[in-house]
This record gives sequence, structure tokens and C-alpha cells, in this order.
Amino acid sequence: MYFDYFGLKEAPFRITPNTEYWYAGGQRGEMLAALLYAIGQGEGIIKVVGEVGSGKTMLCRKLAAQLPDSVDSVYLGNPTLAPDDMLAAILADLGIEIPEDGRQARLAQLNAALLARHAAGRRVVVFVEEAQGIALDNLEFLRLLTNLETATDKLLQIVLFGQPELDVQLADPRIRQLKDRITLSLNLSPLTEPEVAEYLRARLAVAGYRGPDLFSSALIAQLTRLSGGLSRRINVLADKSLLAAYAGQTHTLTATHLDAAAGDAEIQPPTQIARSVRLPRWAWLSAGLAAGLGLLAFVAWQMRAPAVQPPAASPQLAVTSRLPPPVTVSRVTELARQTQRWLATAAPGIHVIQVASAKEAAQAAVLLGDLNAVTLQPVRVLHGMSQGAPAWMILAGEFPDRDAAMAVMRTLSATSTGVHALQGAPFLRTVGKMRSVVLPTG
Repeated sequence: MYFDYFGLKEAPFRITPNTEYWYAGGQRGEMLAALLYAIGQGEGIIKVVGEVGSGKTMLCRKLAAQLPDSVDSVYLGNPTLAPDDMLAAILADLGIEIPEDGRQARLAQLNAALLARHAAGRRVVVFVEEAQGIALDNLEFLRLLTNLETATDKLLQIVLFGQPELDVQLADPRIRQLKDRITLSLNLSPLTEPEVAEYLRARLAVAGYRGPDLFSSALIAQLTRLSGGLSRRINVLADKSLLAAYAGQTHTLTATHLDAAAGDAEIQPPTQIARSVRLPRWAWLSAGLAAGLGLLAFVAWQMRAPAVQPPAASPQLAVTSRLPPPVTVSRVTELARQTQRWLATAAPGIHVIQVASAKEAAQAAVLLGDLNAVTLQPVRVLHGMSQGAPAWMILAGEFPDRDAAMAVMRTLSATSTGVHALQGAPFLRTVGKMRSVVLPTG
């Protein structure tokens, strides 16, 4: 929307980790070098801890891209996987699509695959994201995988990426052996104010911007305070601020634009947020999908109102204030976390009906608002892979078998589901299949 206006070739502040936008400041570059060295040594377990939105996934992807050609990487992004499912996922990444039945048989398969790679001069490293969500017994199982070795070399290395709660888990004496195996422990600290300024300039430059600084020193100080120095929050606030400035047809960003961005994204300074609250995962929607949201009202007012007219006089803002509140992105991510916990214990044969899906959490929030007419309960959100790409899938109902689910699905009409204008016909999913596609929500 604002790309041409600011001389950009693409969106500079997308929250999807793109290694082209890798920022080496804030000690990220030194951490990457340390990780590459530790993996090169091939010993022990590596741990990287950082707050939600601090850049762990970006670091993980950059690390995977920088590995030597002789190192194969395996990715585990679902913390709820049981040991047998972990083995199946690792084997699949190593090219073994059909695992044997039983844990011991799968361990033998894995050992054989690792030995073959070792004989060819190759090594394997497993990246584990959202490690704070892994049960203690499963963490201990991961440690046992590092016992696979030859007389001289470890066959498998593990890198754990997690939130600060991971350190709490590792302090449990029941898994002290795992903690003793950790040879490198890194902490992704928030960016400082000067680093935030560098971060903004770096991302704008990659996106093609060649003009003077868009963010003043005063605005950077305010943005640092609001974001807590967390890269995901910085991206959200910067993106929405640029959109608000574009709506006002000005190249000068002000505190008013940043305040509107923070209000729309429901972002408060970290000191006002309870430690247990997770940050919302947000991506800005196009104007057509975002109708009714606070920032769109701000944009609408800027585009229509005279420049001297104060916000209080805006009829668009007054109308918006009387609309029911939309479903928030934080609500979508919380539903997705609840679904992850449910999938961990539900029977594999349980069926649900998928009634809608979206590429971004913000789009899913809009869809959930449009699906208020859905009477089939419970309504869940699954964040996972769909047709080869990440998606937020909206699920309804819970049935013991396919026949029961089909009987209900046949009765669903476009009117009753509310999805007739949004996507195709509903279809069935099973707990067993959904477990294999789950992605982290934070």
C-alpha cells in the first residue's frame, strides 16, 4: 500500500523471518559465529533462550542457511510431539518417509541413517524450536539421542531454541543430566535504542529505501520503549506507523502515527504487561480485510478529513467506536495454543471440521469475527502447514469418528457456516494428521 510512496520495492517490516533481512547487531552476529563454531566442534547440546519475538526463529533460519555443506539440518517445530513422533519427524527429514513400528525399531533406523552419513563425511544437527513447551520426559529423550555415537564422534547434535521458561525447566533436578550436556548457552537480549535505530535503517535499506531517516531520534526512543527492544514488536509498530503516515500523505512520521500503530496492535510498554502475557502475532491486512479495525479508522479519517481537522471531529472514528470489538490477534494465538495442548492428549481418530483458513493470524481474526454465526462447538484454531505453506485454520466440532463428523458436515450450509464468501466447502481433519503439521504460535 505505501511501498511506492516511500520508494520501497517490498514490505520492510514483515514479521515472517526472512534471512535477507538478517540484522547482525545486538550481538546477533557474534551469536551466529559462536553457534557455527559449536556445531563445528560436534559436541554437546546447545541452548538459545530469548523472549517471545526476540528473533529466535530468524537466528535459527540464518544458522541453518550458514551451515557447511557437510552438515545436514533437521527441524522440530512442534513441542507436543511424543518421542515416537519425534523419531518419525527426524527420520522423515533424513529422507526415510516410512518409519518402522515401535521406538526401538525407529531408533535402529535412525542410528543406521546417521552411521551412513558419518561414513560419507556428513553430520546431522537437530534444531528444536519452542523447547520450553516440551515435557521433561521428552527433553530427557532428546538427550538420549545424543548418545548415538561412534568410538570417536557423536552422530547427532541438538540445538534448543526456547523462551526463558526453558531455563526454569532445565533447573529441574530430574533432567540434570541434560543440563550437564549443554556446552553453549546463549541469551537473545532485547535491542537497545541505538540498535533499534540501526535495525530500522538496515531493514529499510534492504527493502530499497534510499532517502533520509524516516524515524527521528525521539520516535526511535518511543518505539524502543513500546517494543521493549523485541524485533517482532519493532516490525509491527514500524509497519503500522508507515501506513498511518501514508494515509496522512506525509513523509514525516510523528508520535501520533506511532500511537495509532500501538493502539491498533494492542501494544503497551512492557512494564505495563504481566510477565505471563505473550505478545500478539500480527501482520497488517489489506484495507478490504481490515474493515472495522482501529488503525483502518485512523487511515480512513486521514484520507478523508481536512489536514486541520482534529481526530475528535472525525465521523469515521465516531462510527467505529460504536462497532462491536473485533476478534484480536492475541485471541487467535491463544486459541492456537489451546489447540496444541488439546492435540497432545486427544485420541488420534477424533475428527473435526475445518471451516476456514488464512495465511496470517490477523486474517484469521477477521474470519473468526465473520464466523460468529457458527453454532458448532468447540471452535478451535490450528496453526500449521497447509498445502506446503503456514496457515491459521479454523476448526469446529469434535467427533469420535468419520461417520459422525460427515453426518454433521452434510447439514452445514453456506449460510450456517458463514464461510460462503470466504472459501470453499468445509472438510474433515483428524487429530493424528493435525499433529504432524502443527507450527509454533509464538
